[in-house]
Amino acid sequence: MSYKVFIDGQNGTTGLKIREYLAKRDDIEIMDIDEDLRKDLAEKVRKISDADVSILCLPDQASRETAEAAPKEAKIIDTSTAHRVSDGWVYGLPELCAGQRDLIRNSCRVANPGCHATGFIVLIRPLVDAGILPMDYPLSAFSITGYSGGGKKMIANHEKDERDEFLGSPGQYALGQQHKHLPEMVKMTGIDEPPVFSPIVGDFYAGMEVTVPLHSRALAKNVTLADIKEVFAEFYKGEKMIEVMDAVPEDGFIHGDMMAGSNKAQIFIAGNDDRPLLVSRFDNLGKGASGAAVQNMNIMLGIEETKGLL
Repeated sequence: MSYKVFIDGQNGTTGLKIREYLAKRDDIEIMDIDEDLRKDLAEKVRKISDADVSILCLPDQASRETAEAAPKEAKIIDTSTAHRVSDGWVYGLPELCAGQRDLIRNSCRVANPGCHATGFIVLIRPLVDAGILPMDYPLSAFSITGYSGGGKKMIANHEKDERDEFLGSPGQYALGQQHKHLPEMVKMTGIDEPPVFSPIVGDFYAGMEVTVPLHSRALAKNVTLADIKEVFAEFYKGEKMIEVMDAVPEDGFIHGDMMAGSNKAQIFIAGNDDRPLLVSRFDNLGKGASGAAVQNMNIMLGIEETKGLL
């Protein structure tokens, strides 16, 4: 059986990667749109109406306008920030909690998670659900990402022949603590307040590493590092796209680009009993964006969830 998929905004970084995944499959027919009509709302709605599922890879406002104009019964995955905490939209992280896959499968509106948010949520939600992490815990997190996360302009800046010398060093941004992923990080974990969040762009194309430090004395339960590892192992038991690692690498380094090209996420529980260190590592374009969209698409179409991703 073949399914028709329309990618609205397929020339952007996320859209191009999704198209690359789908072009390799014999069960997907990618619906093209005339270049002159790619911003024509009426033509886009016609494509969406005819597709089995449509994936929006657009700026926030364009995603809102397109989704609003589309038929309510049309299946849409939005990769922008526009609908991640909106009523009527299901958050597209199948591993979020029990029943989330069924919500995605039965929904016509799915919001693809943000990359930084994915790395934070998969670390925090298990501890909240286990009653270990108080919802008022003053969390902090830092996240280093490959420069592809900044889209075509940032990619061009990093890869041009005579680039600015400072681009060879990590660059911290969103210094005003207003990063656009914070609302979903709060809502999808159940915490009371956003973490103090420090996103960082590194001088590598793809990959991401999110780290959350904790103080055991401030947790709701007296737990050891082994206890925390057990919670994560049980929470993600049977998951194919999230792997809880037995230990940190032998050399003692968790490099941010080691999952580039993969659609899976790894979780490391490091630190010690007094100061646990939670780390998630994945590809910002894989599990953090395009791979996640394909995973959600598979679920919505009733296809094996990991098809074309492993």
